Amino acid sequence: MTAELTVNQDRLWQSLMDMGQIGALPGGGCCRTALSFEDKRGRDLFVGWCKDAGCTVSIDQAGNIYARRRGRKNSRPAVATGSHLDTQPHGGKFDGIYGVLAGLEVVRSLNDAGVETAAPIDVIVWTNEEGVRFSPPLAGSSVFAGICDIETLHDSETTDGTTVLQDLQSIGYLGPEQAGGRKLQCFVEAHIEQGPILEAEGKTIGIVTRIQGIRWLRVTLTGQDAHAGTTPMNRRKDALLGAANMISEINAIAIAEDQETRLTVGRLDVEPNSGATVPGRVFFNCDLRHPESATLNRLDEKMEHAMRNIADTFGLQITIDRPINVAPLEFAKELIDTIREAADTLGYANMDMLSGAGHDAMNVAHRVPSAMIFVPCKDGISHNEAESATPADLAAGAHTLLRTLVAQADIAP
Repeated sequence: MTAELTVNQDRLWQSLMDMGQIGALPGGGCCRTALSFEDKRGRDLFVGWCKDAGCTVSIDQAGNIYARRRGRKNSRPAVATGSHLDTQPHGGKFDGIYGVLAGLEVVRSLNDAGVETAAPIDVIVWTNEEGVRFSPPLAGSSVFAGICDIETLHDSETTDGTTVLQDLQSIGYLGPEQAGGRKLQCFVEAHIEQGPILEAEGKTIGIVTRIQGIRWLRVTLTGQDAHAGTTPMNRRKDALLGAANMISEINAIAIAEDQETRLTVGRLDVEPNSGATVPGRVFFNCDLRHPESATLNRLDEKMEHAMRNIADTFGLQITIDRPINVAPLEFAKELIDTIREAADTLGYANMDMLSGAGHDAMNVAHRVPSAMIFVPCKDGISHNEAESATPADLAAGAHTLLRTLVAQADIAP
């Protein structure tokens, strides 16, 4: 029976296109930021599809959605899959959404084949993976894993001035289930790669063995607002000039380290942000990533030292916080082997790989064995309306996911 199991490529693609109509943007992408009205509409559509597929749907206090396909031994911990439905402001149709709908396609395909598994299968939507409207990113899976407590999440303020608790209540997704109370046997997340490696190597399936560490350095510089026309250059405390020198210097440190280092300064806030005033205050965020903890720590230390020296040179006060500090993570070998066996059996060209991006699976891995399946995306573009993947590659990833989950859940006798 396992050899005959497959997924419906056209149905999976149509589900992705239908979901993509919610929060649709002119360039072909989507905007469904977490707990917004558009996110509610996407959640409602998913829940409806799951109920039509015979699943029971539960929601926890963090707004995480669990759609369960019952097993013969429903008391067993569930074999789980899923990802997120929220997007970046100019997001694509596949980042996160693919992992959720690939899980739904697994359920639908098992229904088509009349296959009953011994263990139940859960398809999960994690709340606020992207972290656009509020922090922390990866919020729902962080609460599930015990990394963030539910009170902290509920009290978090959104960019619209509401709290997360208020938004969960207003969109109808504040559930009664204890966040983190659900028992899972394992978790496997399917995802587009969000990078160019699989496409460049001509591979269909990426078997993710580990995720690199992520550290955010949140830097605040305080100088002095001053008149642009009357303040001599040598008497200024220009916070933006200091920030520019810092960004250039830490970028050079990252480039000099090795090819696996990633550093991005993607946010810069300037006060008073006036063309006729020397900037007196600047905030910027450094996103530092590396697969080795020791290297991550060394780079952090070197960058902080360099920034403090520059602050002294420009007469600036500096504070550095680290709101995100995620250690590199290795996924469960048993699940990695199961994914590899599934891809090999199905004849999909595959390779082991590192994930450069953070994903919900890295949080869930703190509680249960976890792994990830990558499929190619065109030119490696993601967090962009131009994000694209082929129906065949997406189906191949879902087919590999199907075989992996069935191997873990067991076909009922």
